[in-house]
Amino acid sequence: MSLTKIQKELLLEKLTSFISDNKNQLFDQIIQNRTRYLTLVLEDIYQAQNASAVLRTADCFGIQDVHIIENRNEYTINPDVALGASKWLSIYRYNEMENNTIRVIQKLKADGYKIVATMPHKGDVLLPDMDMNQKTALFFGTELKGLSSVVQEHADIFIKIPMYGFTESYNISVSAALCLQELSKKMRLGNIDWSLSESERLDVKLNWARATVRESERVEKTMFGI
Repeated sequence: MSLTKIQKELLLEKLTSFISDNKNQLFDQIIQNRTRYLTLVLEDIYQAQNASAVLRTADCFGIQDVHIIENRNEYTINPDVALGASKWLSIYRYNEMENNTIRVIQKLKADGYKIVATMPHKGDVLLPDMDMNQKTALFFGTELKGLSSVVQEHADIFIKIPMYGFTESYNISVSAALCLQELSKKMRLGNIDWSLSESERLDVKLNWARATVRESERVEKTMFGI
């Protein structure tokens, strides 16, 4: 059963009554900087430490959505590395099909996202030169195999992170941090409407409250009989 806007507001009011004033103020502060304009897509990432570090980085940069593709490898979270970041993010996992990548690409394109493959390629663009004039989905692959051919075939643009040493690549957590640092700064300083809508803020804050209040499910069931 999905809740109406009024029910969500009532539930949020009830749940936040169990949360400290400092925590509620933190919710109000952080929601102002949350965005879905820029999102991350992780394809078949299996190294738990790096996978978890990406979630922590996404939260730190105010990224709300992370899409996880599990074609061959299950995405596991190391709680010691993620430090609870996953409960503040909207994480979407795709593992029902043999190849879930095309499903994610089609969904994001339908939602107006530019598909960006983070890997060197013919005609690629250096990270500092990429513009942010459209909602952007950054795709990251495994360090061993990189992004799949499906991503490469459907990408709108390829970006390359400048490197000046002997090593051929950064690890995924570092790559994600570098990309988010550069593109998040461009997004926030540009004339772009990158913030969440009023309804999105309500949904996100409600999920944060649910994740914070230990017996939130019981409260919700008591209020609405769900």
